[in-house]
Formats: sequence, C-alpha cells, structure tokens
Amino acid sequence: MPQPSVPRKTIGRPPRISREEIIGTARRIVDEDGVDRLTMRRLATEVGSTPMALYHHVRDKEELLVLLLDDHAERTLRRPERADHPRERVVLAAAAIHEVLADCPWVAEVLTADDLMSKAALWFVEQIVDGLVECGLTLDQAVHGYRAIWYYTAGEVIVRAAAGRRRADERPTYREEVFAGLDPDELPRLTQAADRWAPLTAEDTYLDGLRALVDGLVATP
Repeated sequence: MPQPSVPRKTIGRPPRISREEIIGTARRIVDEDGVDRLTMRRLATEVGSTPMALYHHVRDKEELLVLLLDDHAERTLRRPERADHPRERVVLAAAAIHEVLADCPWVAEVLTADDLMSKAALWFVEQIVDGLVECGLTLDQAVHGYRAIWYYTAGEVIVRAAAGRRRADERPTYREEVFAGLDPDELPRLTQAADRWAPLTAEDTYLDGLRALVDGLVATP
C-alpha cells in the first residue's frame, strides 16, 4: 500500500529581513533623499541584503511604493467626523487627504500616477464620490468631480513643496526676474500686484479654493 507523500521542506537560509524592515528603510530613504533616490539596489544595501532577496518580499519598486503609501496612510490618515451636508463631507474628506500630503509631499508625487492608489485612502475617495452624488451629480460626473478635486489637491501640494525648496535656496527666482521687467501698459494688473505676489501666493488658501471648486461642481449637475 503506497505511503502518503510528505511535503518537501524548503532547504535554505531563513530570511534575514522582514517586510516591515524593508518598508521602514524605504521610508527613511524617501524622507531623506526623495523618491528618485529609492532603488532596489540601494535598499538592499541598507538592509544588509541583496536585491534578489528583496524580491521574496516585494515584487518590484512599484509594489514597494504602494506599500509605502499604505503604510503612510494607515499611520497618518484620520477619518473626520461625519458632516450632515454631503457638500461638507466632500470638503472634509479632501481636506484630510491634503493635510497628510502637505506633511509628506513625496506621497503626492507618487500618487500622480493614477494606478498607484493606497487602499487605506479609499474610504476618503468614497466620501468624496458619494457626497457629490448626494449633491445631485451622476456617478460619472462624481468620478470626474473627484478627479478635479484630486488634481487640485495634489497639484497644490507639489507646487507648494517645490516653491518652499526654492525659497530655502535663497536665490532669486525666475519669477522675480520676469516681474522686474513688466511693462505696466501691457500688463497693468500684474505690475500692480508684483510687489505683493510672493507673499500672496505663499498664503495657504487651499480650503478657500477647495470650497469654491466643490461649489462649482455641484452648482450645475
């Protein structure tokens, strides 16, 4: 009578690294040097392993970025209290996303690739789409509305972060050079605002712009 087969045991060295260690090290690299400096080779070196060993835990850099997004969202995203009016629910959900991105701009840069979306953030996307539908938009219009809100949110964070880095360099900006030579006859409004342009554009007006955008989206479904 044949004996039942015994599962073959895998022979080899036990794994020296964990997924948590990989994510933690990748997060540090990104925080210190940016997304572009994160490579599987550098990550392997810093965790004391080889690129091939990393692939037992993470399929590729894209999956690693998704894991970083999930990790960041789970640690920082906080669900706001439910507002009575659906328009306000849209604003609160988008504002919560913006708050997290503003503290960590590299996340916005990664998320600008539409296929990289954190599962931990889907509840907030649901609130925006559902709120727009309750305001009278069709589902298709609500998805388009979410996209407009997302573009505004991500763009605001990326531009503000880049402007902050530029100001930290303490070098004259290209805008300052251009504004210095404005022709008041051709561009009277810009000439009038030139001296106040930098402080005005540095003000945090995200919520004002968000509310105006949402009002426009739901005004004429």
